[in-house]
Amino acid sequence: MMIRRAFSASRTALATLLFGALLAGCASSLPRATPVSEGVARVDLGKVAVTMLSDGSAVRPLDANYVRNAPLADVQASLKEMGLATDKLTVVFNTLVVDVGGQRVLLDTGNGEFGAATAGKLLENMGKAGIDPKSITAVVISHFHGDHINGLRNKAGQLVFPNAKVYVPAPEWNWWMDDARMNATPEAGRGNFTNARRVFSPMAASVIRFEPGKEVLPGVRSIPAYGHTPGHTAFMIEGGKRKLLYWADSTNVDLFVRNPDWAVMFDMNADEARETRHRIARLAIAENALVAGFHLSNPGIGTLSVRGKGYDFTPLK
Repeated sequence: MMIRRAFSASRTALATLLFGALLAGCASSLPRATPVSEGVARVDLGKVAVTMLSDGSAVRPLDANYVRNAPLADVQASLKEMGLATDKLTVVFNTLVVDVGGQRVLLDTGNGEFGAATAGKLLENMGKAGIDPKSITAVVISHFHGDHINGLRNKAGQLVFPNAKVYVPAPEWNWWMDDARMNATPEAGRGNFTNARRVFSPMAASVIRFEPGKEVLPGVRSIPAYGHTPGHTAFMIEGGKRKLLYWADSTNVDLFVRNPDWAVMFDMNADEARETRHRIARLAIAENALVAGFHLSNPGIGTLSVRGKGYDFTPLK
C-alpha cells in the first residue's frame, strides 16, 4: 500500500513538473513588443515583422448613450474594475505596418489631418520607426469610418502613401459609395458617405475591391467581420512564427473585450456585431493567434483568453 501511494505521489509530482515546464515554455516563446520610442513598438515574428504605430488618442465623456444595452452604472462598475476612469473614456488609435510576403502593408491609415488635436500621429511615429511613407506598397482598409481612412489623403488632397495600392472590402465600398443610399439618408447622417467620397473618389479607378474571406495579399487573409459597419473586415496575418489577427473595430475599447455582449453606440448592426465579437475572439484563441485592434490598449497587440462570459486582452510587453 505504501509503495502504491509513493508511486501515485511521484506520478502527480511528475505531472505537475511537466505542466509547469509546458507553461514556462509557452511564456518564453511569447513574442515581445520591443519599444522603439513612445508610440512605436516592434514585434518580430520571424518571416513576418510587425510595427505598431500609435495614431494618438481622443478623450470623450462617458454617458448613458455610449453602451446601448447596459445601464451606465454597470458600465462604470466594469471600468472601475479595470482600473479606468468612470466619467470619461480615452480612445486610442493603433495602426500597424506588417512586412509580409515581400510587401510592406499598412493596415488602416488613422485620422490623418482630420481628427482631434491629440490624434493624427501616424506619420510622426512612422518617422520615429524609420518607415518612409513611400516604402508602403499596400494599404489595406478594414472599413470606411473616418479614423481608418482619413490618413490616405491630406487636406491638400495629396496621397500620403503614393506608391501603395489600396485594397478595400467590396461590401464596404458598395454600401458607402452608393449614391441612392446616400441620397435616401437624412442630410445629418451623411457624414460617412460624403467623407468616403472625399477620400476615394479621386482614386476610384485604382482602388482594388476584394471579397472578404479571400487572401488579399500573400500572407494577408481577409475575414468577414460585419456588424460594426456592413463590410467591416478583419485580417489574419500568416507566415510568421505565430499568426496575428488584426480585428480592427470588432471591439471598441477593452471594455467590450471584457463585455462582448454590450453594444457600443458606433456599431451599425448591434446584433451582428455582437456575434462577430464572439466569433472572431474564438477564432483567435483556437488558432493561438496574437490579436491587434485599432482601439485596444497600447501597444495595441497582445494575447486573448476567456474570462467568464467574455475575454481578457493582455498587451504584449
